[in-house]
Amino acid sequence: MKPLFVLLGTFVLSALVLKLFTKELNLQLAGRIAMACMLVFTAIGHFAFMEGMAAMVPSFVPFRKEIVLITGIMEVLFAIGLLLPQYQKQTAWLLIVFFILILPANIKAALEEINYQTGQMNGPGATYLWFRVPLQLLFILWAYVTSIR
Repeated sequence: MKPLFVLLGTFVLSALVLKLFTKELNLQLAGRIAMACMLVFTAIGHFAFMEGMAAMVPSFVPFRKEIVLITGIMEVLFAIGLLLPQYQKQTAWLLIVFFILILPANIKAALEEINYQTGQMNGPGATYLWFRVPLQLLFILWAYVTSIR
Protein backbone atom coordinates (compact mmCIF):
# COMPACT_ATOMS: atom_id res chain seq x y z
CA MET A 1 0.00 0.00 0.00
CA LYS A 2 2.82 2.41 0.86
CA PRO A 3 4.44 2.18 -2.61
CA LEU A 4 1.09 3.12 -4.17
CA PHE A 5 0.85 6.20 -1.95
CA VAL A 6 4.42 7.18 -2.84
CA LEU A 7 3.69 6.69 -6.54
CA LEU A 8 0.45 8.68 -6.59
CA GLY A 9 1.60 11.40 -4.19
CA THR A 10 4.84 11.96 -6.07
CA PHE A 11 2.96 11.95 -9.36
CA VAL A 12 0.61 14.74 -8.26
CA LEU A 13 3.44 16.76 -6.72
CA SER A 14 5.69 16.29 -9.78
CA ALA A 15 2.91 17.25 -12.18
CA LEU A 16 2.21 20.43 -10.20
CA VAL A 17 5.88 21.40 -9.93
CA LEU A 18 6.48 20.74 -13.64
CA LYS A 19 3.42 22.82 -14.56
CA LEU A 20 4.56 25.62 -12.26
CA PHE A 21 8.10 25.80 -13.65
CA THR A 22 7.62 24.83 -17.30
CA LYS A 23 4.05 26.08 -17.86
CA GLU A 24 3.32 22.66 -19.43
CA LEU A 25 1.54 19.66 -17.98
CA ASN A 26 3.99 16.86 -18.75
CA LEU A 27 2.22 13.84 -17.28
CA GLN A 28 4.64 11.32 -18.77
CA LEU A 29 7.64 12.97 -17.11
CA ALA A 30 5.69 13.32 -13.86
CA GLY A 31 4.86 9.61 -14.14
CA ARG A 32 8.51 8.67 -14.63
CA ILE A 33 9.57 10.82 -11.69
CA ALA A 34 6.87 9.19 -9.56
CA MET A 35 7.90 5.67 -10.59
CA ALA A 36 11.55 6.53 -9.91
CA CYS A 37 10.69 7.78 -6.41
CA MET A 38 8.57 4.70 -5.74
CA LEU A 39 11.43 2.44 -6.87
CA VAL A 40 13.91 4.18 -4.56
CA PHE A 41 11.38 3.88 -1.73
CA THR A 42 10.96 0.13 -2.30
CA ALA A 43 14.71 -0.32 -2.76
CA ILE A 44 15.25 1.08 0.72
CA GLY A 45 13.01 -1.72 1.99
CA HIS A 46 15.32 -4.26 0.36
CA PHE A 47 18.22 -2.95 2.41
CA ALA A 48 16.34 -2.24 5.65
CA PHE A 49 14.29 -5.47 5.73
CA MET A 50 16.64 -7.93 4.05
CA GLU A 51 15.76 -10.84 6.35
CA GLY A 52 12.03 -10.45 5.86
CA MET A 53 12.32 -9.99 2.12
CA ALA A 54 14.61 -13.01 1.84
CA ALA A 55 11.81 -15.07 3.41
CA MET A 56 9.61 -14.08 0.45
CA VAL A 57 11.97 -15.67 -2.07
CA PRO A 58 11.02 -19.29 -2.81
CA SER A 59 13.08 -21.71 -0.72
CA PHE A 60 14.47 -23.58 -3.75
CA VAL A 61 16.25 -20.38 -4.85
CA PRO A 62 19.82 -20.14 -3.50
CA PHE A 63 21.43 -16.94 -2.19
CA ARG A 64 18.13 -15.36 -1.17
CA LYS A 65 19.68 -12.47 0.79
CA GLU A 66 22.00 -11.72 -2.09
CA ILE A 67 19.03 -11.69 -4.48
CA VAL A 68 17.23 -9.22 -2.22
CA LEU A 69 20.33 -7.00 -2.21
CA ILE A 70 20.74 -7.25 -5.99
CA THR A 71 17.08 -6.51 -6.67
CA GLY A 72 17.29 -3.48 -4.38
CA ILE A 73 20.26 -2.20 -6.37
CA MET A 74 18.37 -2.95 -9.59
CA GLU A 75 15.44 -0.84 -8.41
CA VAL A 76 17.76 2.13 -7.85
CA LEU A 77 19.26 1.63 -11.32
CA PHE A 78 15.78 1.40 -12.85
CA ALA A 79 14.89 4.67 -11.12
CA ILE A 80 17.91 6.36 -12.67
CA GLY A 81 17.28 4.83 -16.09
CA LEU A 82 13.69 6.07 -16.20
CA LEU A 83 14.92 9.63 -15.71
CA LEU A 84 17.52 9.48 -18.48
CA PRO A 85 15.71 10.04 -21.80
CA GLN A 86 18.16 7.96 -23.83
CA TYR A 87 17.52 4.93 -21.56
CA GLN A 88 13.89 5.34 -20.52
CA LYS A 89 12.35 2.90 -23.04
CA GLN A 90 14.89 0.14 -22.48
CA THR A 91 14.62 0.66 -18.73
CA ALA A 92 10.84 0.49 -18.86
CA TRP A 93 10.92 -2.83 -20.74
CA LEU A 94 13.39 -4.25 -18.22
CA LEU A 95 11.25 -2.92 -15.39
CA ILE A 96 8.16 -4.61 -16.82
CA VAL A 97 10.02 -7.92 -16.94
CA PHE A 98 11.25 -7.29 -13.39
CA PHE A 99 7.69 -6.66 -12.14
CA ILE A 100 6.56 -9.92 -13.73
CA LEU A 101 9.48 -11.87 -12.22
CA ILE A 102 8.95 -10.60 -8.68
CA LEU A 103 5.22 -11.30 -8.64
CA PRO A 104 5.69 -14.93 -7.49
CA ALA A 105 7.60 -13.72 -4.42
CA ASN A 106 4.73 -11.38 -3.56
CA ILE A 107 2.22 -14.19 -4.08
CA LYS A 108 4.28 -16.51 -1.87
CA ALA A 109 4.49 -13.86 0.84
CA ALA A 110 0.72 -13.37 0.78
CA LEU A 111 -0.13 -17.08 0.77
CA GLU A 112 2.31 -17.84 3.60
CA GLU A 113 1.40 -14.63 5.48
CA ILE A 114 5.03 -13.48 5.48
CA ASN A 115 5.65 -10.07 6.97
CA TYR A 116 8.27 -8.61 4.63
CA GLN A 117 9.70 -6.42 7.38
CA THR A 118 10.28 -9.16 9.95
CA GLY A 119 10.07 -12.44 8.06
CA GLN A 120 7.52 -13.65 10.64
CA MET A 121 4.31 -15.39 9.61
CA ASN A 122 2.01 -12.55 10.63
CA GLY A 123 1.65 -10.74 7.31
CA PRO A 124 -1.58 -9.65 5.64
CA GLY A 125 -2.39 -13.07 4.16
CA ALA A 126 -4.01 -14.29 0.97
CA THR A 127 -6.63 -11.52 0.85
CA TYR A 128 -3.73 -9.16 0.18
CA LEU A 129 -3.47 -10.71 -3.29
CA TRP A 130 -6.70 -8.93 -4.24
CA PHE A 131 -4.71 -5.73 -3.83
CA ARG A 132 -1.18 -6.84 -4.75
CA VAL A 133 -1.83 -8.46 -8.13
CA PRO A 134 -3.78 -5.47 -9.52
CA LEU A 135 -1.10 -3.19 -8.04
CA GLN A 136 1.59 -5.11 -9.92
CA LEU A 137 -0.46 -4.75 -13.11
CA LEU A 138 -0.78 -1.01 -12.43
CA PHE A 139 3.01 -0.74 -12.07
CA ILE A 140 3.48 -2.55 -15.40
CA LEU A 141 0.93 -0.34 -17.15
CA TRP A 142 2.42 2.78 -15.54
CA ALA A 143 5.92 1.92 -16.80
CA TYR A 144 4.57 1.28 -20.29
CA VAL A 145 2.41 4.41 -20.55
CA THR A 146 4.94 6.84 -19.08
CA SER A 147 8.09 5.51 -20.74
CA ILE A 148 7.37 3.47 -23.86
CA ARG A 149 4.16 4.69 -25.45
